[in-house]
Amino acid sequence: MPSKKMSLEEVLIQVGLRIAKRGEGALFVVGDVQYGTLVNQTVPPFKVIDNPKLLESLALIDGAVIIDKKGFLKAYGAMIKSKKVFKNYGTRHSAALSAAQGDNLVVIISEEDRKVKILKDGKLVMQLDALQKDVEKSVPGIVNFLEAVGAGTVGALGTSLLAPALGLALLPGVLVFGSAYYIIKILHKKYAR
Repeated sequence: MPSKKMSLEEVLIQVGLRIAKRGEGALFVVGDVQYGTLVNQTVPPFKVIDNPKLLESLALIDGAVIIDKKGFLKAYGAMIKSKKVFKNYGTRHSAALSAAQGDNLVVIISEEDRKVKILKDGKLVMQLDALQKDVEKSVPGIVNFLEAVGAGTVGALGTSLLAPALGLALLPGVLVFGSAYYIIKILHKKYAR
């Protein structure tokens, strides 16, 4: 039976977890952002879900990897001007927060704490601990959750959309932030009775 092709989000999270486990850092930005390049762009654009190994190699170059909404590499070794400061973190985190505007999706991998953070709408949405045993098995559920909440706050969404993702709040190594966290907590109490 052929294996299911991974989504862009799954690829970014899986690659991010591998990078974090080795104690290295990276930054992925999906969407439009202003940037300059730190290195000559010798690798031509490619669909990142078709070549995660090349994506992983390019992510290790200092700077961000910029990906368009269709999943094609736009740039690597990119410098994003920080307009916001991510308190108590370095320049990569500040660049990530600045890039997480509009409908951009940002995945940041921290070499210090070996965590993968997902940002959307200028907010931290989720954090995964790369050192947690079997956290990779949670990635499909994480992506389903991100899709259910629009990869941001639940605000106008009905809580019925979150019911299938309820188990995500219980996955080891995964933290959900913002209003999505509180909705899951409420649903868990309701359905755990």
